[in-house]
Amino acid sequence: FGDDYDTPDGTCIRDYIHVCDLSDAHILAAGAIEPGRVKVYNLGNGEGFSVRQVIETCCEVTDFDIPARVAQRRPGDPDRLVASSTRAVSELSWQPKFPYLKEIVAHAWQWHRKHPHGYDGAK
Repeated sequence: FGDDYDTPDGTCIRDYIHVCDLSDAHILAAGAIEPGRVKVYNLGNGEGFSVRQVIETCCEVTDFDIPARVAQRRPGDPDRLVASSTRAVSELSWQPKFPYLKEIVAHAWQWHRKHPHGYDGAK
């Protein structure tokens, strides 16, 4: 990841959401389908987290030292990509239930520990 972005810690900022928040939004959007109309909903926490914050949070939650390699940024990669969920909030009454990065990572880590082979039932 690059470290020369115009952000507080130099790494790019992206807007991550919990998989349960994503699935809730899909269910709400499916219930709002209108024949012949296409609606687009952006989903996010509206804040975003830096790559460095994500790595540090993953290290904290998992108690593992996760090696990270700083490299040149990808060409054209913006400093900050954060979604406005205004339309989803107003039309679907959607709100993220898990807005905190530590919570998002902790839930993902708990799931992974319970399902080390993913959805494959084989051990």
